[in-house]
Amino acid sequence: MQTSTSLAIDVHGLTKRYGGRNVVDAISLQVETGRIVGFLGPNGSGKTTTIRMICGLLTPDAGQGSCLGLDIMADAIAIKREVGYMTQKFGLYEDLSIRENLDFVARLFELPQRQQTVDEALQRLGLTARQEQLAGSLSGGWKQRLALAACLIHQPRLLLLDEPTAGVDPKARRDFWDQIHQLAQQGITVLVSTHYMDEAERCDSLVYIAYGKILAQGTAAAIVADAGARNLEDAFVKLVGQAEDNFA
Repeated sequence: MQTSTSLAIDVHGLTKRYGGRNVVDAISLQVETGRIVGFLGPNGSGKTTTIRMICGLLTPDAGQGSCLGLDIMADAIAIKREVGYMTQKFGLYEDLSIRENLDFVARLFELPQRQQTVDEALQRLGLTARQEQLAGSLSGGWKQRLALAACLIHQPRLLLLDEPTAGVDPKARRDFWDQIHQLAQQGITVLVSTHYMDEAERCDSLVYIAYGKILAQGTAAAIVADAGARNLEDAFVKLVGQAEDNFA
């Protein structure tokens, strides 16, 4: 039996309504510490809304839960200091250099020994040689590295990654996932949304959501077997078809 201390995320009945519609409909989700969990589903299925509720950026209309042992409603500010949140859109300043961007984020978190912290972040993501390059001149893969470095600069215990590899080349995607696995080996928990099946198969377990409801969760092999499918993509096509019949 899992204890609350072994769970980085433990939420129950999370619901968010917009315009009278449940965008997220009574979702319950548990993520073990140090695991990589893939969060999959069609566009508009509620993935981003769920992630934003977990990290304290959105208040649920119903439900309860904890993130890193902190209450997602009462302790939203504290949660933000323990979580790294990376969106699919590059959110830093394109007219600043790589180093200046990281220094800015370090200032926001009021980190001590800022120069050393930035140096370590640059080295960790292989950015030292490019540190004076403007962020706006970087390719998609290098922007992705900078965004991840910014997410990690305050040493979060949980990473929430919202389609972080959208629009980057296959090599950059592979390098990114190598880095994610290294972080998990260090005890960092990762919840990552993705549309790529090869990325999904690199996760420890998967959660599939559509129409604001969780349709399947477990290992990739278990989801394929339960759906009676040939592969993961086939399983998700079947799940979406069933969801359309039941919820659309």
